[in-house]
Amino acid sequence: MSTSKTIPATAGDPTVAAAAAQFLSPVVLGLQALVVNGKQAHWHVRGANFIGVHEFLDTVVANAGEFADTAAERIVALGLPIDARLSTVAEKAGTTQVAAGFTASDEIVRAVIADIDAILVDVKAAVEGLDEVDLTSQDVAIEIQRGLEKDRWFLFSHVAA
Repeated sequence: MSTSKTIPATAGDPTVAAAAAQFLSPVVLGLQALVVNGKQAHWHVRGANFIGVHEFLDTVVANAGEFADTAAERIVALGLPIDARLSTVAEKAGTTQVAAGFTASDEIVRAVIADIDAILVDVKAAVEGLDEVDLTSQDVAIEIQRGLEKDRWFLFSHVAA
């Protein structure tokens, strides 16, 4: 009887996998934190633009979840695990701007924008860092950057003069 070991088709270069994990892991954790904090904001928004902000926060949460899944699956496809357990995400989310209770819509929007901006720092580092290492992983980061910047723009439009 023979034994065989199955490895992911894209696995093989440990340098590529390590770089993808190094740059995409903080992105996954930030996005997972945005999912939780975005829902918190969704439930507690009050005041002007309530309906628009309340409903759009569901879109932000859904997009963040999809982006996190895409980045995490890239890491796993390269053969490495990702630690996105609640305790790990909580460490990353320690600087969140979203309040615990009811908050005026303009404050909620500014808080979520601040959280998105923090994630964009990690995303931009991933775009730059993966440029010479793995263009497929870089493409994942670029896709996430494009989507986050669009959601940020929509949110910003609620408080722009």
